[in-house]
Amino acid sequence: MMVSNTKYFNSNNSMGISIEVDNTNFASEVLKNSHIKPVLVDFYATWCGPCKMLKPILEKLAQEYDFILAKVDVDQSPDLAQNYDIEGVPDVRVVTQGEVKPGFVGVLSEPKLRNFLGELDLHSELETNLQKLQNLTKSGKVEEARDLLALLFDKYPNNLTIIIKAAKFLVDLNKLEEAKELIETIGEHNREFYPQIQVVKALIHFREEAENPGDSTLDKTYAKACSLTLSDNYKQALELFLELTAQNRKYHKDDRPRKAMLAIFHILGDNHPTSKEYRNKLLNLY
Repeated sequence: MMVSNTKYFNSNNSMGISIEVDNTNFASEVLKNSHIKPVLVDFYATWCGPCKMLKPILEKLAQEYDFILAKVDVDQSPDLAQNYDIEGVPDVRVVTQGEVKPGFVGVLSEPKLRNFLGELDLHSELETNLQKLQNLTKSGKVEEARDLLALLFDKYPNNLTIIIKAAKFLVDLNKLEEAKELIETIGEHNREFYPQIQVVKALIHFREEAENPGDSTLDKTYAKACSLTLSDNYKQALELFLELTAQNRKYHKDDRPRKAMLAIFHILGDNHPTSKEYRNKLLNLY
């Protein structure tokens, strides 16, 4: 998957601060540099399955957060492992101001790792920029948002979160073919991102329907509900979709009104009060 295939954004390869460390450079790369910024030392082994799971997550986060990731192969540097009492791998230590402190042992999920970094008072530059991107998009600053997306693609190549944000941005610009092309670069195996992918596909559908209403009154009502969804007027949209769903004997449209309601529930989140309210209303129809 290469984001550079899209016609609307460019990207190149750039890496975060991630280095291999052994006896010869531990003092300079870890202890000395820890006076400049925090260093996470990942003691690992090439034969270790959990180490292989943790490594790519740490490398990804090293591109987002302001820390140095130093990786130590315990088989290649057994004295370092002995000096720091490494009994099992992976073992991650935190080094600040030249002092090596305990971190965690074993594999943490990405959300838990983000919480761990937050406890170290480290913040994700990516998350900050994504919030800025959302604010620019909402305020209609299209060129600034596009420039920021290009920078994010540059710094975090092939980051799926950025791809999804970019696809949503393209939907806002009514560049639907480009949005489809971009979202299709995310493989079906990325189950973690499947709900977000479905949201983007739903937004593309809403945009297509809003831009091309049919001739009948019911078709026009459906298009109006789609338009309301795109402008974040979810309650009004859900009311119209609910009315259409109630009239399903007259208006089948491949069960689209009900599916549109489910898509809005995904956009808002299942625990959102509006989702709960209209899910109950939808259930009461059957």
